[in-house]
Amino acid sequence: MTNERYLLDTCAVIFLANGEQVSEEVVRVLSAGTPDSIGIFVSAFSAWEVAKLVSKGRLHLTRAPLPWFDEAIARFGADVLPATAEILVASCFLPEPLQGDPADRILVATAREHDLTIITRDRAVLAYGAAGHVKVLAC
Repeated sequence: MTNERYLLDTCAVIFLANGEQVSEEVVRVLSAGTPDSIGIFVSAFSAWEVAKLVSKGRLHLTRAPLPWFDEAIARFGADVLPATAEILVASCFLPEPLQGDPADRILVATAREHDLTIITRDRAVLAYGAAGHVKVLAC
């Protein structure tokens, strides 16, 4: 049983749900066991991001955003973490430098709050991880 726990960022959820290629390490992590033996999480805020992308015409889905999101995370056996008041406030007080994208800040704060490794392709978040502020795994 692994003790590693991971947070899929919104892009990772979209890439995985669409069957796009991800790194070998991410494939290894996601196939390392059952949902009971590996901790895979998604922030509830990612549902908001998916809906926002759809509403702006930047993401096209074959169904409404919420059912799509629910089905996507069920495929990974992921648990949804709430965007709590503590996480939202913490996102405003992260060590700098981190870009100002509120969604990235909320996901980073979520990962820090729950001691999770973020699976992401976001260069700013990967750099933030390289600086030692959050654990990251390149998608």
